[in-house]
Amino acid sequence: MGILSGNQQQEPLHYGEVFSLWSYLSVAKGDSASYQTLYNHAGDKELKRLLEELVQGIRQETQEIEDILKVNGVVLPPSPPERSVADLEDIPVGARMNDPEISAAISLNIAQGLVACSQAIGQSTREDIAMLFGKFHMNKAQAGAKALRLNKEKGWLVLPPQHKKS
Repeated sequence: MGILSGNQQQEPLHYGEVFSLWSYLSVAKGDSASYQTLYNHAGDKELKRLLEELVQGIRQETQEIEDILKVNGVVLPPSPPERSVADLEDIPVGARMNDPEISAAISLNIAQGLVACSQAIGQSTREDIAMLFGKFHMNKAQAGAKALRLNKEKGWLVLPPQHKKS
């Protein structure tokens, strides 16, 4: 057997894996705070439920990543404070984000997360790290499907110009 063929958890992380884990964790923490804030702006019940699911998923992912980084002696990125729940009516109309804007922002974040997970999978030499990001990728793909369905059902999906042959 060659190098890197033993117990995955006892092999060192390479710099790319550390950076992928650390940066993914940093962005996830920021997304969690953003989603909590967007929750206060959302009026649609299904959109609020999607935001709650995303925040819960982020909590699970961040715990898994934090455990790996701590075991490997990597300092964790700072965490923004939890956001409090506010009443939508307390937010001035001109300062509110509307539901289609919130849904579009969520969809964009999910798409960016899919790319980040794919990149981390591709650069990993530890199979456990690659599998972890594979799991995150699958979770994001499922969340993206939920967001797409919601966007279609609510009429929030903005289609690009359609190509038609004449």
